[in-house]
Amino acid sequence: MSGPIQASTPHLFLSKEVSQRTLLAGLALTSFAALLLELALTRLFSVVLFYHFAFLAISIALLGLGAGGVFAYLLKRWVKRFDTRTLAMRICMLNSVTVLIVLEIVLHVPVALEVSWKNFMHLTALYLAAAVPFFLTGVLFSVVFARETRRVSRLYGADLGGGALACLAVVPLLNWIGGPNSILFASVALTVAAAVWAPSHNARRVAGALLAAFLLLIAGNLSDKLIDVVYAKGLFRDPAWVEFARWNALSRVEVDRQGQAKVAVIDADASTYIMNVEPEQWRNAGWERDLMSAPPALANVLRPHGEYAIIGPGGGVDVLRAVANGSPSVTGIEINPIIANTIMRGRYATYSKHLYQRPDVHIHVTDGRSYLRSTPQQFDVVQMTLVDTWASTAAGAFALSENNLYTVEAFREYLEHLKPEGMIAITRWEFREPREALRVVAVAMEALHSLGVADPAQNFIVASQGPLNEDGIPVVVLAKKTPFTEEEESAVQTHFDSYDELNPLYLPSDPGNNPFAQLIASNDPYRFARNYAYNVAPVTDNTPFFFFTLKAAQILGGRGMRNGIDWKVNLGVLVLLLVLAISLVAVLAFLILPLAIHGSRQSPIPLLYFVAVGLGYILVEIAFIQRFVLFLGHPTYALTVVIFLLMLSSGMGSLFSRRWLRRTELAWMPLGVVIIALVGDVFFLPHVLAAWVGLRLAFRLIISGLLLAPLGFVMGMPFPTGLRALSAKSITGISVGDDENNAVEWAWAMNAAASVLGSVLAMVIAIQFGLTATLTCGAAAYLLALLLLPTLHRVTA
Repeated sequence: MSGPIQASTPHLFLSKEVSQRTLLAGLALTSFAALLLELALTRLFSVVLFYHFAFLAISIALLGLGAGGVFAYLLKRWVKRFDTRTLAMRICMLNSVTVLIVLEIVLHVPVALEVSWKNFMHLTALYLAAAVPFFLTGVLFSVVFARETRRVSRLYGADLGGGALACLAVVPLLNWIGGPNSILFASVALTVAAAVWAPSHNARRVAGALLAAFLLLIAGNLSDKLIDVVYAKGLFRDPAWVEFARWNALSRVEVDRQGQAKVAVIDADASTYIMNVEPEQWRNAGWERDLMSAPPALANVLRPHGEYAIIGPGGGVDVLRAVANGSPSVTGIEINPIIANTIMRGRYATYSKHLYQRPDVHIHVTDGRSYLRSTPQQFDVVQMTLVDTWASTAAGAFALSENNLYTVEAFREYLEHLKPEGMIAITRWEFREPREALRVVAVAMEALHSLGVADPAQNFIVASQGPLNEDGIPVVVLAKKTPFTEEEESAVQTHFDSYDELNPLYLPSDPGNNPFAQLIASNDPYRFARNYAYNVAPVTDNTPFFFFTLKAAQILGGRGMRNGIDWKVNLGVLVLLLVLAISLVAVLAFLILPLAIHGSRQSPIPLLYFVAVGLGYILVEIAFIQRFVLFLGHPTYALTVVIFLLMLSSGMGSLFSRRWLRRTELAWMPLGVVIIALVGDVFFLPHVLAAWVGLRLAFRLIISGLLLAPLGFVMGMPFPTGLRALSAKSITGISVGDDENNAVEWAWAMNAAASVLGSVLAMVIAIQFGLTATLTCGAAAYLLALLLLPTLHRVTA
């Protein structure tokens, strides 16, 4: 976000005296509700829409808050009719009902991943509808801050304290009551705020009745699922399929019946079958052929009695195969506690034959890379099979925990945790024109190069389940630090002879003639990718967008968007551009044009300062969220921790700026500190986070605070300092005290507009140039603000 919600002009509104306790409690509760709604919407968007849309919540919230401030100014004569408490109470009560309506719209408006006029209208309707609660919040905050300027420092504290509390509350709320109910809890907070604002006993009774209604609705929805997912990914979700459903901060997991089988479905998209056989009886039950005819079984053929580390074991397919083949120790690393604990070791433990409770199976609920970084154990096989839940948050499109599992740095860590003759076994989907498993080979090649393997031509075996004559074929990539031996190749060939379903794509002694052989023979994955139809170059932690394989020409020309089941991933870039267009139109319609039509004659040069500050803040915030996904283990954790720390520390910076920066010219100091700190982060932050990613979560949270809070403190100073300059009538030739020519509203609008558009631009920059470039652009924006600072004249606070 662009920092603390700022005040509109102080002299526009009249009000009766409001007690400080009422002001602080009412603002804190309203701020709590607004940020809780924003964070919960990201989780809901990730389920009912494709994950590309999840980051919309940031853009929506910023647009609504900014537009609310602008319209409060334009409707000032109407607003003057109400005292502060009455107006705030009515807005909160209206907003609580609006949140419920928005929830129903999000759940019932199908948005498919397709480029069509109908889909564009659905997305636009959803975007604008979801902005309404934030718009109402923006109106309320504008009025209160404008009328209570003498208590603005405490109001800032209440505002940011409520928002920070929402960051802390969202994870337990999602875990305890689920996504829709967490959104309804925002309505509960708004009704409590309405009761606090209420000017009379009767008004409090009305707010209390509304509060009781929402609490009853949440209670009923916990058991009867009155409000739940109706459309997901543009398709109707038949509740008759669902045996069990549970939300948490990471995803929504349901167990569906598919004939006699039971399937765990993550965010209405990715799925994993729950195993239903004793490992000792899998031959008699007919499971052996099904499981051993799959490509991942090659690891079990070569290391039947090895020790396995399985990242993302899901319903236990790889675990069952390893145990049944004789592995004495299987370590499963599952990030989602619903799958590992609630399903596999709880509700469906009997159905799964207690697979995850066997003495030779060790399940750890954590992020795969964090676990491997923290354990000294060496394995014979590190295995990942189709790990791609596509679950995201406001960390942004493509902000997946899985993306960080498919980088060069990740593969190097896997290889370093192998025994001398160990191997990694990575299975991905593949297509008529290979790109996913092919990129796995490219990433593994680069990781082997970094470990000193000059030519890894003998270090790969690649196989598919049948020929690549259709899309959606699983392909396994086996890679070792040492060459595969003749005996190992012979064992693999014997397995191919036993299972006609399996098809070799690359063997060291028989490489064949296909893209896999060509890539490995080139020994230069970057040069190969430049000449290949798709972008299969190795990805790093700086650009962890493994699943995006389209090149710029394919995006701009529309080619390749539906060539394969990965079109829904690649279409994410078009979605980003679509959202950018919607955001631009919305900014013009709701922020810029209203003030322009109002007849303001502001000089644009000083206002560019606020554009630069807003753009810099949001670019830095999103870059940090992306960077901390790997460090903290999941996008939801990164989102809540980064926003919490930046919001709280920026609020403190805003409060202290009034005391420390009494003259506008002194604002160069925090701007200079921000620029220097960001330049340092560009060079050192990735290495610092990588060095400490293996620590326990509590220590990683402390380190996050030490890294982010000081920077957030100084980032909170430039905007309020500039705003005070405008409110002190310091722009040459402009009397900002005139209602018809007020620069503060323009500063609000420009800052909000830059934040809305910057939230999308941050992801575009990250995808095209990397997270380091995004952070560098944030530093450049603050440098521009420093250069524009002289346009704001000296002012005494």
